[in-house]
Amino acid sequence: MKVKKRKAMAIAALAAALALAICGCGGSGSSLPEDGVYTGVSSEDDKGAYGEATITIEGGRITDCAFVTWQKDGSIKDEEYGKVNGEISSQDFYDKAQLAVVAMGQYADALVEKQSPDDVDAITGATIAHGQFLEAVADALDGER
Repeated sequence: MKVKKRKAMAIAALAAALALAICGCGGSGSSLPEDGVYTGVSSEDDKGAYGEATITIEGGRITDCAFVTWQKDGSIKDEEYGKVNGEISSQDFYDKAQLAVVAMGQYADALVEKQSPDDVDAITGATIAHGQFLEAVADALDGER
């Protein structure tokens, strides 16, 4: 468990550093790509899941962001995430899984509000999703559509 936590923290730190370097945040102002819609993906976690961020830039500002994570089997982590064969076999496990699902929307909303991935704080219980979010946003903000 400690190894996974360290890996997640390392990924989050790397993604934050990449986001800082790519968007120029923290310096003389951020530099976003030209207006348009950009999509970026994170690397896979140890279970083969990855995150995907879609960012809309209008008037030099981030006006919309959507973030989802995909499971190895190609399904989106949604209200079914954390169930086993369509059933909740462990309420505690399901609740933790759903915390990550809720956090995905909160991360996307925070990016639109704060305009900088550096200012999107991790939510306890959803730190792996946070690392994937930062990495996917950095990938999207590299300016390629």
